[in-house]
Amino acid sequence: MNLARFKDWAARLPAVVAPLLAGVMALFLVLPLVALVWRAATLEGDAALDAPAILAAVLLSLATTAVTVLLVLLLGTPLAYFLARYRFPLQRLLTVLVEIPIVMPPVVAGLALLAAFGRRGLLGQPLAEVGVGVTFTAVAVVLAQLFVSAPFYIRAAQSSFAGLPRAYEDAAAVDGASPWETFWYVMLPQSRRALLAGLILSWARALGEFGATILFAGNLQGRTQTMPLLVYGALQRDLRVTFVTALILLGLAVVAFGVTRWLAEP
Repeated sequence: MNLARFKDWAARLPAVVAPLLAGVMALFLVLPLVALVWRAATLEGDAALDAPAILAAVLLSLATTAVTVLLVLLLGTPLAYFLARYRFPLQRLLTVLVEIPIVMPPVVAGLALLAAFGRRGLLGQPLAEVGVGVTFTAVAVVLAQLFVSAPFYIRAAQSSFAGLPRAYEDAAAVDGASPWETFWYVMLPQSRRALLAGLILSWARALGEFGATILFAGNLQGRTQTMPLLVYGALQRDLRVTFVTALILLGLAVVAFGVTRWLAEP
């Protein structure tokens, strides 16, 4: 009898434990978001809020990410199409190398950019010799954002292009379309939703970039201080600036996430 009861209890245990574990995980993920909003709403201070610093960071973030997204679109789309629709030596190696920044630690990404574009970098030193400096400028911010965000778009675009039937290209060729016309009028429209979703994901990644930016571009207010850098910089001197800026970042991220979810729907 005891054995039967034990077996019955053991059979019921997963139905009890699983919801508890799920609840713990859900609470862990939701609680910080609620706490962030609550802390920002209840935080008080004696001095006036440093609105100019927040505005400067917001405008710089929006401007640099806009340039970054444009570069991602113009440069990433041909690369994604090339990787998806053509076969050539070392194609898999190139695909892996292009996607490595997705998993690369941000501080390593910053060091890599310094090694390439710093004053003593492979490309940075020749540029410095002719009076062109990249580091600690808005250009460095864009390059850092581009390096860490472009692979997200390229991956989504490559997957979309690779999933299109070869018959589309064959039919266009029969009708006399050139490879460029086939890409522009056939392949690109068929992938537009996936490309837009990938572009928004890339923008969101660029908007939240911190590690590579602070190492490669610095944290100079009005020049290279984006919103994530302002959150970090104001942490020790003005918590209201930190939380207000964090809420702006969160709001933009939620909007981006909502749009990508909508685009993913059939």
